[in-house]
Amino acid sequence: QVQLVESGGGLVQAGGSLRLSCAASTSAVRSNTMGWYRQAPGKQRELVATISVGGNTQYADSVKGRFTISRDNAKNTVYLQMSSLTVEDTAVYYCNAATTWGAYWGQGTQVTVSS
Repeated sequence: QVQLVESGGGLVQAGGSLRLSCAASTSAVRSNTMGWYRQAPGKQRELVATISVGGNTQYADSVKGRFTISRDNAKNTVYLQMSSLTVEDTAVYYCNAATTWGAYWGQGTQVTVSS
């Protein structure tokens, strides 16, 4: 069982920055591909970024160049640094661990970008 707890969301003006954190209850961060997803009102959950065990990263086209995913294995924590935020980035952001036993999700953290 892996528990994921996101933090760092909030209200920010367009053009601003936020850093999200996802703390895992186990060493899942270092052993599995970790990802950030988001879900805006009325829309399906979408992939934002992933980071593999080897450190390879992938990003949705909409966030490339603005968001950076990183991992601190010693702290069992994954981060999502978000900059140049736009109102279209407003959503609930979820952390995900893709383990061999299945996918685990956090409870989500709200990010609201005002114009």
